[in-house]
Amino acid sequence: MTSPLRLGIIGAGRMGITHYSIANAHDHARITGVADPSKLVTTMLGKYAKVGTYKDFKGLLKGEELDAVLVCTPPAFNPEILDAVLEKKLHAFVEKPFMLNSVDGDRFAKGFDAAGLVNQVGYVNRWNDMFTKAKAFVEDGLIGEPLRFRSEMFSGTIVRDVGEAGWRASHANGGGAVYEMASHAIDLINYFFGAPDRVGGTSLSKVYSKAVEDIVSSSLFYGNGLAGTLYVNWSDASYRKPTNKFEIFGKAGKIQVDQHGMKVYLSEANDAHGLKQGWNQLYITDVFSSVPFYVRGIEYTAQLFDFIDAVRASKAGDNAPTRCTFADATANLKVMEQLFADDAARIAGDAA
Repeated sequence: MTSPLRLGIIGAGRMGITHYSIANAHDHARITGVADPSKLVTTMLGKYAKVGTYKDFKGLLKGEELDAVLVCTPPAFNPEILDAVLEKKLHAFVEKPFMLNSVDGDRFAKGFDAAGLVNQVGYVNRWNDMFTKAKAFVEDGLIGEPLRFRSEMFSGTIVRDVGEAGWRASHANGGGAVYEMASHAIDLINYFFGAPDRVGGTSLSKVYSKAVEDIVSSSLFYGNGLAGTLYVNWSDASYRKPTNKFEIFGKAGKIQVDQHGMKVYLSEANDAHGLKQGWNQLYITDVFSSVPFYVRGIEYTAQLFDFIDAVRASKAGDNAPTRCTFADATANLKVMEQLFADDAARIAGDAA
């Protein structure tokens, strides 16, 4: 392909503007239209960026000739949007958690795949070099057979009573710590090991929120004996920025990794990877992959460039799988649904 892909953005909030800047940095893509209900946002983009602007996705899809869309709206709106996108046969990148239930997730995963359309969800940790390096270590058998894991995420997102205002205060809009943050921690588990067979001992706790959970705690179990814990707290004021932590214990060692660094403990030295017996420390600067444009983190550019390259490959007739498909995101939704159901069963049991 010689002409650049024509991309549209639906939802020009924080992530929409982030993706706008990244996509326009790709040599073979450009944003040609943006849909957002904010007149201020669309006026500014229309005046200074010279792109087509629309108040909603219907206007965008009707008014622009597009190859793909970047959907950055609250998940409650996404079924209607993706029905229209699928009808137009456009490739789609959607911000997580993608949908609010796995039934819709399955429907769109099957629909986009059947239509031969590239589909990707923005679980950005799959493009973080520390997590991809840790996954490669596990797959190479560096720490032996994995036995236990721990996936955690922390932030100071909700550190006071904000009442019922805003989308974060309602599950119906994709709010709550499960959809907003535990989804990332769950995705790392599924990325490393696949979806668990069951969850148990789930506790969803409120700190400041009235209608949604602020703390998520659960255990996850696999038929092969692998097990782990999930702990997420978005009301922890000791964290300035959202932080993912992942730990895997194996028969021959242990890995502790976050977005910026990794500690590896080995019972024996591994010459192939240049790692000694005992503790080894790796930093993001030791393993990072280069990107031509940096916004918020290398992984944000890497994920969107992968999507654009997959669309270009698809249009050229090549198979173009992505690192996080609609099906992958749906697997995360199924775990989230298990958490909600397990917590509800616990509460009902306590009441009885």
